[in-house]
Amino acid sequence: MARPRPLPIDPLAEAKRQWLAHGWTDAAEGMAVVTSIMRAQQLLLARVDAALKPFGVTFARYEVLRLLAFSRSGTLPLSSVVARLQVHATSLTSTAERLVRDGLVRRDPHPHDGRAALLSLTDAGRDLVERATAALNTEVFSSPGLDAGDAKELVGIVARLRKNAGDFTDPRPLPEPL
Repeated sequence: MARPRPLPIDPLAEAKRQWLAHGWTDAAEGMAVVTSIMRAQQLLLARVDAALKPFGVTFARYEVLRLLAFSRSGTLPLSSVVARLQVHATSLTSTAERLVRDGLVRRDPHPHDGRAALLSLTDAGRDLVERATAALNTEVFSSPGLDAGDAKELVGIVARLRKNAGDFTDPRPLPEPL
């Protein structure tokens, strides 16, 4: 896919100028924050999608695989995956079904809770997530488009935004995001 040419002006700066010109001064900075973060998310997701395309997984599926691979046994209750990834149970169920269909995870009944299910990483899932992680590390995470100082500052700023929105209460584990 050809990369589009850069625009001669920043459309988000122009949007802010328009907000100010229309007298929405109290909302202009907030509009610029929201639209800037949303545009940055689009740009980063495009890079992530390109890195994951050869593996046939979306970032949502990758996150489930990576979380399972980080667990001691490669197995977690579905409810724990929902909580840790901060997604709706319905979305995770759909994602898990695709991973099961592709042979990357197993969905097993919980041994002590008949209403719960466990997700377990298969050998194929473990192999894929390790290869996908290497690709993401090389193609996206090692050079996100900011120098190390700006990256650290941005992570801290976004962590404060998330904390103020009620996303979490305790900033641990280390390193501290704030």
